[in-house]
Amino acid sequence: MVRMSAEERRESVIRAATSEFARGGYHGTSTEAIAKRVGVSQPYLFRLFPGKKAIFLAAAERCLEDTRRVFEEASDGLRGEEALRAMAAAYTRLITERPERLQMQLQVYVTVAAAEAAGDHEFGEMVRTRWMDLWDAVHLPLGGDTAETTSFMAFGMLINTLAGMGFPPGHRVWEGLDLSARVQREAEGA
Repeated sequence: MVRMSAEERRESVIRAATSEFARGGYHGTSTEAIAKRVGVSQPYLFRLFPGKKAIFLAAAERCLEDTRRVFEEASDGLRGEEALRAMAAAYTRLITERPERLQMQLQVYVTVAAAEAAGDHEFGEMVRTRWMDLWDAVHLPLGGDTAETTSFMAFGMLINTLAGMGFPPGHRVWEGLDLSARVQREAEGA
């Protein structure tokens, strides 16, 4: 049996934590559940991360970085409408094929709001920084057009909300989202 390095074990903790936090949120997820999913003891988990907050921050940062990477890879070499369509389609695939990514994003935003209300700004600072990385990943391929970037991000947040509430593809609520409706039809081959 090959032993994992501490870095490989850290990566498995981040993946497991993403799944656990996506389902249970920050307050509803125990470090015991994360350790169990990874197959390590809690003391070992705390050798890799100083505490639950650090684990959540690592999982949240990874989630946002992965989303940024999806936008960058989808828009590579494209500009304007082509980039917009490619990023929208890639993001739709991401949240459709890996719903825990969407669930984790939503948990991140809830956790930031709760932490900020309690006076803890560490969550918010990291998430705002990574969210601006997302903004930039979209903004540049859209030609630096602030209105286009705002519209893309606004549609994305609405899509997150509708998908998070469980509205299935094809439901009439999606019809008003011109971009998402077009991307959904194209994804389905219509």
